[in-house]
Amino acid sequence: MNSIAITNQKGGVGKTTTTATLGAILADQGLNVLLVDLDPQASLTQLFTHNAVEKTMADVLGSSQEGTLTLSEVIQPIRDNLSLAPSNIRLSASELGLVSRWGRETLLKGAFSSLVDYDLVLIDCPPSIGLLTANGLVAAQGVIVPSLPAEADLWGVKLLLDTLGRVQSEGLNPDIDVLGILIVQYDGRTNEHKRIVGVVNAEDQPLLGVIPRSVKVQEAVAAKKPITDYAPDSKPAQAYFSVAEKVTVWLKQNSASEAFMRDLRQ
Repeated sequence: MNSIAITNQKGGVGKTTTTATLGAILADQGLNVLLVDLDPQASLTQLFTHNAVEKTMADVLGSSQEGTLTLSEVIQPIRDNLSLAPSNIRLSASELGLVSRWGRETLLKGAFSSLVDYDLVLIDCPPSIGLLTANGLVAAQGVIVPSLPAEADLWGVKLLLDTLGRVQSEGLNPDIDVLGILIVQYDGRTNEHKRIVGVVNAEDQPLLGVIPRSVKVQEAVAAKKPITDYAPDSKPAQAYFSVAEKVTVWLKQNSASEAFMRDLRQ
C-alpha cells in the first residue's frame, strides 16, 4: 500500500483541497483510495460528510491509552473507490495524550498495517509540526507540500523540509520521498508570484505543479465537492489533473505490486 502525506505547518495553503481533489481524481481513474483526516479542524471530514461523525481517528490513535477502534472500523465510503477515515475536535485532545505513549510517532503506521484493500492512502495533516503531523510523515512513503506563492510561506516550507530531514536522519522514516512543492492560488499577472515560482524551480526540491487562483475553488468547497467535480473545465481543475498524472508516475515508480502497476497502465 502506498501512502502520501499532504502537509505544511502553515494553515490556509490548500492541504485539504489538494487531498480531496487528488483522491477524487485517482479514485475516478480506478484506484481504491483512502483519505485520512489527521487534522482536528476536520475540514476534509466536513467536505465529504453532512452529519456529525462518532467514530474518528481519535478512537484509532487513542490518547495516553491505546485507541479503542481499528482503522477499518472508522472508515466511511464516500463514492466508488473513495473512502474516508474522519476526524473531529477530539483529535486535538488525543494529540496531547500521545506525548506519554511509547512509539508515539509510529501509531498511524501501525494502524495502516491492517489495511489490505487500498491502492493509495492520502493523509491530510494538520497545520502544525506536532505528533499528528509526525505520525503522518512516519507512515507515508511520499510527501506533497502545498504552499502559497509568498516569501513567508516559502520560509515555512523550508522549516517543514528541515523537519522531514530529521525524520529521515533519526531513522523514523529514512526512505520518505518528497514528490514536490505545490504552489496554490497562483496569479500569473503578479510579478511576485512569478518570482516565487522561479525560486522554487531553482531549489533542490521539485515543483510538483501550480494551481491558479480562482473563485471556483471556494465555490467548490461551499458546495462540498472537489473542484474537479464542481468545475472540471476550470483552470484549477485542469492543473490538478496534471498533478494527478505526476502522482500516478510516482506510484508506478514506487509500487512493489506488479498487479497495481498493471492496473495503472490500463
